[in-house]
Amino acid sequence: MSSLKINNVSKTYANGVKALQNITLEIPTGMFGLLGPNGAGKSTLMRTIATLQEADQGSITLGDLNVLEQKHEVRKILGYLPQQFGVYPKISAEQLLNHLAVLKGLTNAPERKEMVQALLHKTNLYEKRKQHLGGFSGGMKQRFGIAQALLTNPKLLIVDEPTAGLDPAERNRFYNLLCELGENTVVILSTHIVDDVKELCNNMAIINQGQVLLKGNPLDVINDIEGKIYQKTIHKNELKAYKENYQVVADKLFIGKPVITILSDTEPGNGFQPIASSLEDVYFSQIFNHNSKR
Repeated sequence: MSSLKINNVSKTYANGVKALQNITLEIPTGMFGLLGPNGAGKSTLMRTIATLQEADQGSITLGDLNVLEQKHEVRKILGYLPQQFGVYPKISAEQLLNHLAVLKGLTNAPERKEMVQALLHKTNLYEKRKQHLGGFSGGMKQRFGIAQALLTNPKLLIVDEPTAGLDPAERNRFYNLLCELGENTVVILSTHIVDDVKELCNNMAIINQGQVLLKGNPLDVINDIEGKIYQKTIHKNELKAYKENYQVVADKLFIGKPVITILSDTEPGNGFQPIASSLEDVYFSQIFNHNSKR
């Protein structure tokens, strides 16, 4: 399958918010992580790629398909799990998945039944297939959303904050499923969980305030700041002063005391100890730098 190419895509809402500003990305087959804080523009970009929202300018192509113009063709090969979605409460999981499969064009009844049952097994919902969706827990509804996104074996799969409401075991099961799909599908994982991107994705981008700040391989971008990350335990009343004098990329409490992490090109001294860099350090340093320039 060809890569997804996003070129100079911009979107400004009626209230003046610049949700996307000249976004350019090439997303190959496999797992691609899109990291960013709330309000960064991730969901706007996902909805635009999923043909649910218009862009003000720019182009998006998937192989020979013009995503922004050939919406009907794109939807035939698209799987989409939005951050929030509704279900019909008085219908069973099996019935609704079958109905959605019909809407997706699966008209062959035996094939449709086989696919529905396979997806219910994959998402660990087979035992609950006769239960009304209104009685599903948050995690079960999320798994149902994953099942419907995988109908018709999509060539482009978009999942927006997919692990909300999933327990650790369900989360691992879902990610194993995504990795399996990523072998011959373009899978875009939009999340704020940094470790998920490191563990799953060969390529990634960090987005903030509608702009791409960084793109690359997670391990490569971690290596780029290796030897530049330092940590120190401080007193609570010192935090403001340290933030004024150092590039603080994280501050956390450990046994009631603040532990700060800084990015520094040179040995900072002053009691700071070097630590191994992480993708979280890359993420927060990029957001810090971008916000400080505004």
